[in-house]
Amino acid sequence: MGGVQSFRELCDRPKNTNVRLSLPAVCFVWQIAMIILFGIFIRYDEESDAHWIEHRKHKNISSDIENDFYFRYPSFQDVHVMIFVGFGFLMTFLKRYSFGGVGFNFLIAAFGLQWALLMQGWFHSLDYTDGKIKIGIENLINADFCVAGCLIAYGAILGKVSPVQLMVLTLFGITLFAVEEFIILNLIHARDAGGSMVIHTFGAYYGLSISAMLYRPNLDQSSALHGSVYHSDVFAMIGTLYLWMFWPSFNSAITDHGDAQHRAAINTYLALAATVLTTMAISSLFQKHGKLDMVHIQNSTLAGGVAVGTAAEFMLMPYGSLIVGFCCGIISTLGYIYLTPFMEKYLKIQDTCGIHNLHGMPGVIGGIVGAITAAAASEAVYGQEGLINTFDFVGDFKDMVPSKQGGHQAAGICVAVCFGIGGGVIVGGILRLPIWGDPADDSCFDDEPYWELPEDEESIPPIVQYNNHMRNKDVVESNFSMEQH
Repeated sequence: MGGVQSFRELCDRPKNTNVRLSLPAVCFVWQIAMIILFGIFIRYDEESDAHWIEHRKHKNISSDIENDFYFRYPSFQDVHVMIFVGFGFLMTFLKRYSFGGVGFNFLIAAFGLQWALLMQGWFHSLDYTDGKIKIGIENLINADFCVAGCLIAYGAILGKVSPVQLMVLTLFGITLFAVEEFIILNLIHARDAGGSMVIHTFGAYYGLSISAMLYRPNLDQSSALHGSVYHSDVFAMIGTLYLWMFWPSFNSAITDHGDAQHRAAINTYLALAATVLTTMAISSLFQKHGKLDMVHIQNSTLAGGVAVGTAAEFMLMPYGSLIVGFCCGIISTLGYIYLTPFMEKYLKIQDTCGIHNLHGMPGVIGGIVGAITAAAASEAVYGQEGLINTFDFVGDFKDMVPSKQGGHQAAGICVAVCFGIGGGVIVGGILRLPIWGDPADDSCFDDEPYWELPEDEESIPPIVQYNNHMRNKDVVESNFSMEQH
């Protein structure tokens, strides 16, 4: 961490500056720029263009039902709900930052998906005959995936940055995502249907690196608000349930029609179910009096969906999915109990939502599971055509063998981690500049600096600390019991 510390000091902001970029100016300028860029580059693809009827006749397509919209839109709906409702409500656990959690999630997603359509379009959907990007329903799903990486990163710095800083994080995050995705999927030829590497690993280490760069030694000035209350944890659990229910759609949304998509949904479904049981068990086992910690239930129960993402379309087998979910429930929950406090104390990484436990470690595990599963693939299990179809052994990669594919999968993990950490350090340095209007140390985890609040909320008395969403509550509870006596 020495290099990060030096770069952090180099970019440290002076205390007395009056230069600030306002949110209205940034939003207006960005949206006008999007209108111009979309006018120049973005067009409908052949399945969403009015010439579809001619395309249908030319390709001998018998019915409109063959349009990709009818195959992909149900998955798009599910993924869209995950991005705006699932991620949004999962961020509402802080007692005084629910507006910021769900509202800034809304801002990042709407802001990022437009830039993602352009960035991913230039890499994947550019028509070289006319220089236009042709978009359809699959592009919308991929744009949501791209935004998910930035929402994951937001979790690490939740409550500690301004909305303008979040827009900068998203601008660079989408750009980095598009580049690392192209390298991993196209150049390295790794398979990553559910994004364990491309989305979760990148997003987690991107956010953690930014959090390290924005380290606040005096954050304890806001410690009274760095926690949850009963109703805020219930709202966050709504986000968890939406994510948990729709994760099979997330991991199968852009897989090939047919057996691969079917298999991805089954594998994810089973991994998620196993994760819930082990999370409950470990949470109860390591908490005083055998009680459950809502932090673990909100987050670690989703780790199986993250970890099975890369191998979701492979022949992982149902019992293999259960094993992945079983292991990730244990690792993620123990991460919240032991690793998050360690990272804050010794590595100076203040991870508000614990994204390293939900996305970082499970994402890396998912990449490793994908590499092992790919390397172990055989014609006996997949069949000759199934092997070619599953791993896309065509064109420049027609001579690829499963053992070599496993090495390519492992290389994808390295690329995701390097882009996440390297990009996060650079972007974190930019976010330390004194122009973003970030909150003071004693105003973090509070909606008041950026939101109009109801009058009865503005003068609310201090709340007895119920849960700081990271540390063991037993000390607080025992002190409270002593006061009662």
